[in-house]
Amino acid sequence: MSQGARYSSTTSITSTAGVHIERLTPPSRLFGANGLRTGADDRIYVAQVAGSQISALDVTTGDLETISAKGGDIIAPDDIAFDADGNLFATEYMDARVSLRGKDGRTRVLRDDLPGANGITVHRGRLFVNECRVGGRLLELPLDGSAPRVLQDNLPMPNAMEVGPDGLLYYPVMGTNDIWRIDPEGGVPERVAGDLGVPDSVKFDAAGFLVSTQVQTGDVLRIDPRTGDRQVLARLAPGLDNCTFVGDRLFVSSFTGEITEILAGGATEEILPGGLMWPLDLTVGPDGTLYLADGTYLYLFRDGELHQIASLFSPGTPGYVRGITAVGEELLCTTSTGEVAYYRPGPDAQTKIVAQGFDQLYGVATTADRTIVAAELGTGRVLSIRSGQVSVLASGLTAPMGVAFGPDGTVLVSESGAGRIVSISGSGVDTVMDGLETPQGILVRGKQLLIVDAGLQALIGVDLETGARQTLATNLPVGAPPGVVAKPLRGTPPFSGPMGPFAGITAGPDGTVYLSADAEGSVLALRFTE
Repeated sequence: MSQGARYSSTTSITSTAGVHIERLTPPSRLFGANGLRTGADDRIYVAQVAGSQISALDVTTGDLETISAKGGDIIAPDDIAFDADGNLFATEYMDARVSLRGKDGRTRVLRDDLPGANGITVHRGRLFVNECRVGGRLLELPLDGSAPRVLQDNLPMPNAMEVGPDGLLYYPVMGTNDIWRIDPEGGVPERVAGDLGVPDSVKFDAAGFLVSTQVQTGDVLRIDPRTGDRQVLARLAPGLDNCTFVGDRLFVSSFTGEITEILAGGATEEILPGGLMWPLDLTVGPDGTLYLADGTYLYLFRDGELHQIASLFSPGTPGYVRGITAVGEELLCTTSTGEVAYYRPGPDAQTKIVAQGFDQLYGVATTADRTIVAAELGTGRVLSIRSGQVSVLASGLTAPMGVAFGPDGTVLVSESGAGRIVSISGSGVDTVMDGLETPQGILVRGKQLLIVDAGLQALIGVDLETGARQTLATNLPVGAPPGVVAKPLRGTPPFSGPMGPFAGITAGPDGTVYLSADAEGSVLALRFTE
């Protein structure tokens, strides 16, 4: 996944003669769009969990400025708020933190013990935060670092909140599908509206009505806080995350990074296009369809466009997918929660777990008889799974990521932490190629092994018979942008384990090679003319 300071999509990708490269999807301007907050300058400040950055969008000019970049002090921000002095507060969802970024650009951590820290708002100099998790809390955080004051406990996934004109604190609860309010001084909470479309944010318009985004249905609702009556302002795609007003203009965000203005009569206008958040592995099905794992979403690419086939909120979803390979009409997946599963897309989508309980699974491949091989980065192991039985093919590796089968059936693995490719056989582990930096996705194409090296930002080919090495492309938009040291996203158990990068590679039946360009949020197609 890409975070913060961005790879420049104007940088020229260079390739050797006979290799033609094109972008199948345009680079993303934002890597997801989560919390929104309008600043005193009337720009919309956008928190990006996947991008691990905060950006400011001028809705008049379309200019986008990075405020807190990848590799900076704020990691995976989910929601943001400002105080009267212009200081910015951010919840860091995957690091259980809340940080303050002063007007001078300096950042300090206020708390680092709030798992699932998410919704945040400031009211009359007081800071309120909740934890978007099962058993989450609604808290007031004293700015002097003293212990939080608990307003509520054991909430099932509260989210982005706001204080209303009546001085009460309003907050959506995703797990119960309703909106509540409570006096900031404490007391008994009151249910405002229920049976919604999984509300994940609330703000107030100038007339004192609630506006709430619905992540599951894509509805934008206007709710009377006195009666609970509701009106659908617009219907968009599922995956909405937050909303904000710039004057009387209403804007909503989406997990895809899209920012949309809601107009009168249900009309909408795209202000910033959506795109891929954290493209990871990809695969091609028997019919030539390209599938892509993009963190929250699974996509297929058809007729020049991406089509969503699953999300975290769709029935039968496998969840956050890292590794993926097509097996007949199913997709074999590794998930960030440590599962190996088959996912069958379609109207009756379902996921069948094959094995679970692993530590940071990445690449996955399978033989014709459905013997599965997967890389377990967290333990440094390569696993074989057959009929639900797990055996260890190799251990003691340094961050194994990509897996593939050689022409003779030998298991090949990219050992990303050791900068090499190894083969695994009954006699042990042997080095196929070393001198690499951060090899991730690998693909066997005939007698050639293709390696995506995220550290070198290069595609390297190795002749598996002679060992001859050739650099096929450089300046690839993969890995961290130049000069940036990415900070890990620790995840939010039990929903997600650590969310690390993985530049995947696959090939279609016509020989086209596809690569996930995670540094810019695009998919590249490489065609070999020799």
